Amino acid sequence: MEKIDDLDKKILEIISNNARIPFKDVANECGVSRAAIHQRVQRLIDMGVIIGSGYHVNPTSLGYNTCTYVGINLERGNQYNSVVEQLSKIPEIVECHFTTGAYTLLIKLYARDNKHLMELLNHKIQEIPQVISTETLISLEQSVRKEVPIGRLREEVPPIIGE
Repeated sequence: MEKIDDLDKKILEIISNNARIPFKDVANECGVSRAAIHQRVQRLIDMGVIIGSGYHVNPTSLGYNTCTYVGINLERGNQYNSVVEQLSKIPEIVECHFTTGAYTLLIKLYARDNKHLMELLNHKIQEIPQVISTETLISLEQSVRKEVPIGRLREEVPPIIGE
């Protein structure tokens, strides 16, 4: 993988805070040409550093008022792929993670209300034959949403003793 330099980090920090900022404004803030910003951003996309762009839709504006995390236990961990394939067909599931710890899988989903959540749990998720148990955690409020640290990551990590 190519190296990410300080200019790349500055660009990433700016555009991750405001994805709609014009490249000319990014160029002005970085002290380089707009063409340089275009080239850098395209390179970061090609390298897989930038993995998407777009708008985040507020689920409540579409009637999805209940954000829920569900821990799922499977009969065997090697059933992961087939279960994920079935879970991916449920439109309300927005994330699925294969995890260590108490659950085999951890999913995030949005439901219209508790009744809708119960339908998803009882008639979709728990109907998957390999699912042996679930634990449901309802999010009352999302308090933090941000990207990983970009610009100052190296300075914030304490040095390893002996370096």
